[in-house]
Amino acid sequence: MQNDNKLFEDLSKVATAAMGTLAGATKELSGAARDRMKDFVGAADISRDEFDAVKAVAMAAREAVEQLKAEVAALKAELAAKSGGDQA
Repeated sequence: MQNDNKLFEDLSKVATAAMGTLAGATKELSGAARDRMKDFVGAADISRDEFDAVKAVAMAAREAVEQLKAEVAALKAELAAKSGGDQA
């Protein structure tokens, strides 16, 4: 019986050590990934003005797409009304 307790105690120690190692590896991997992402973003060398300009262009494009969708929907409705509802 004493041997069983010793076995379980040893297994518990091994499991605890493995969990500590795994936690350390996870933390190290997370830090390495964060550092690589910072390096990648830093290497892009994009100024705030350039970012804002691209953002403005993207927003204008999105608004234009929404406007065109509305126009296409209106034209489809008009065409459907003229052709008796056959067009969807």
